[in-house]
Amino acid sequence: MHIFKRLTKLVAMALAAALITGCGTVSTIGKLEDGAGAEASKMWDRWIEGDGDIAVATTWERKVKPGLTPKDVEDIIRLVAIEKNMREVGVLPLSKELEARSGKKEKFLTVYSYCSPATARKMVDFSPHMAAYLPCRISVVEHDDGSLWMYTLNMDMMVKMGRKLPSPLKEEAWAVREAIWAMMERASKGEF
Repeated sequence: MHIFKRLTKLVAMALAAALITGCGTVSTIGKLEDGAGAEASKMWDRWIEGDGDIAVATTWERKVKPGLTPKDVEDIIRLVAIEKNMREVGVLPLSKELEARSGKKEKFLTVYSYCSPATARKMVDFSPHMAAYLPCRISVVEHDDGSLWMYTLNMDMMVKMGRKLPSPLKEEAWAVREAIWAMMERASKGEF
């Protein structure tokens, strides 16, 4: 009987917590972008497919067309950045750094950072936590089989899943999202 009372108490506490947080959830849902639930559902599916790997759920990836070199990918990323008015703010050649330290050949790993400074400022003013996502990064990673892959943050989280962005910030954020998407798509296909 004692176990039954404890179990009943735990169930009652869980129901109370669900009701209390449910009110906050309902309030928050009204502040979100249209389609936020569908985007969250896509992330959930990717999280499950990735066996609980949160990085799988929150990123985009593209396999680079065979025959393209890291230099080809880098050149296309830079070309698209110029076309889309994105500023290169850093390159972190991690594999070269590791090779310099160890003297051993490393699989290719470089992180390219891009930003739209004015949009970044407005996003951080809208939500200071957005600063943690700055700048936009695209990583080029060589896998064990020699294939190249590109990874970046799923920008749809920023523009489709969060609180409603005011105009013109919403349009500016969407333009950054589209620029990163184009960089990934064109560089993975070798489209100069």
